[in-house]
Amino acid sequence: MKNFDTRSYSISDFIEWYNNDLLELSPDFQRRSVWSQSAKSYLIDTVIRGRPIPKILITQKLIGTRQKRTVVDGQQRLRAILEFYNGDFKISKAHNEEYAGYTYEMLPEDIKNEFLKYELGVDLLFDMSYEFMLDIFARINTYTVSLNTQEKRNAKYIGYFKQYVYRYGLKYVRYFIDSKILKKSQITRMAEAELAAELFVCLIGGVQTNKNTEQYYKKYEEEIGDLKNSSEKFDQIMSYIGEIYPVDEISTTNWSRVHLFYTLFAVIGHFLYGLGGLKHEFRIPLKPQVVGKLRIILNEISLKYDSYTDKSFRDEIPSEFSKFIDFSRRRTTDTAARIGRANFVCKAIKSAIS
Repeated sequence: MKNFDTRSYSISDFIEWYNNDLLELSPDFQRRSVWSQSAKSYLIDTVIRGRPIPKILITQKLIGTRQKRTVVDGQQRLRAILEFYNGDFKISKAHNEEYAGYTYEMLPEDIKNEFLKYELGVDLLFDMSYEFMLDIFARINTYTVSLNTQEKRNAKYIGYFKQYVYRYGLKYVRYFIDSKILKKSQITRMAEAELAAELFVCLIGGVQTNKNTEQYYKKYEEEIGDLKNSSEKFDQIMSYIGEIYPVDEISTTNWSRVHLFYTLFAVIGHFLYGLGGLKHEFRIPLKPQVVGKLRIILNEISLKYDSYTDKSFRDEIPSEFSKFIDFSRRRTTDTAARIGRANFVCKAIKSAIS
């Protein structure tokens, strides 16, 4: 039998309850306030942008003539909202450049009004005992799915690197899906953000293992560094790849395999800007008129890969291509494999075009 009611309350409602001692944020069973200022800023940016946040779970009990509400789940979200309203912290530039450094009082009047009117979804329990609330809280924290590596990063970091990774993962998610680089089932577990993160690392620090990715989340948590410039490079590389391979064309080649797409991105990035770890002598200038030639060369590499890896193939495989195949099959995200694949492709393109 249902023991709760679903409602919506505005932020101004919660402010009024809190100011009149009608809202208990920290019952004994709740987690203590552990959010960083950056995490709080990210939540406020979510509210300001009008995006939804998870439901709040509260219980309501009549004490005398007043309704007293106790937060069962969501106290950190509510605490961040109340602290921002009280001017206790500012919005971070990492989350909102327009209102960076603003407290609530500094916001334009229309934004302040929208903030106060923002509605929070609430599941409301009535006259529940302390024991019942403990049971509810335990159940809430039971039905959780184990997080993968990328989801853990997303939960742990709030700063600049995460924002760029998240933004660019979404920006190109349709290309990733339609080209079959990623599946929709992978996207639900943040695969597009994971791929974007590794591509950003490639641009910033050179071609390297995915094991180093978290270092960049840490390095660019509070400082933007070269991320803006790298994002412009990211766009240029994706634009060039799009010219070579529209989605309906790349999906029929081996370059739609995620580790080989990483290689393609690194190769184009190296030709355009030079990437750490790759050989300078294999670089060539990229001009619009070579797009067709690049597609032919890349298609040939893909076809040879299929031919050489076919079980019926009996001829001797050229040694350099054999290494490329090995780098494409074993430890594909290791530094040596990524550098080996990219250098091979760069050299093959330069040899064919020169």
